[in-house]
Amino acid sequence: MFGRRSKFGYPELVTPRLRLRLLAPDQAELMLAFRQNNRVFLKPWEPLRTEVYYSKPYWESQLEAARTEYHHDISLCLSLMPRDEELVIGVCSFTNIVRGTFQSCHLGYALGEAWQGQGVMQEALEVAIDHVFSRMQLHRIMANYMPHNAKSGNLLNRLGFRIEGRAESFLKIDGQWADHILTSLINPTHS
Repeated sequence: MFGRRSKFGYPELVTPRLRLRLLAPDQAELMLAFRQNNRVFLKPWEPLRTEVYYSKPYWESQLEAARTEYHHDISLCLSLMPRDEELVIGVCSFTNIVRGTFQSCHLGYALGEAWQGQGVMQEALEVAIDHVFSRMQLHRIMANYMPHNAKSGNLLNRLGFRIEGRAESFLKIDGQWADHILTSLINPTHS
């Protein structure tokens, strides 16, 4: 696994099966197809979405914003793609980056239904977390999951995240306030 920068200065991370990269606004169709194809599957795990969310202009603006936020050290939003295909199969985002004495961020991720159970997200997150710790020099990554989402809990555990607690009515998911298990991973070079 390795990372490199594109000619525009954006990270492109590569694993045996995947490429992870910031999409350009002119690639909005790729993200739109991922979101439309997985609309029903991802619904129980995400906030309620309006119809605007499933439009090309929305994704053009979101992808432009993601690039701006990356340049301002606010977030890193990566699309997961098979190495030899122009197809988005998932996303992972490191958001709410805070520097200063905190040096931390939040991790979020989603994987398409057809790619579940193949170790794809673990493969992607291993290289992405390494980038966030080694290149971006963050100290802590926080990730939260709903107690009934065993797949997500198991994934975070395999990646080394440790449970720190439980927050009641923490995030509004699929229209309902949901409890979440709070986890974090500390940069091992900062021990």
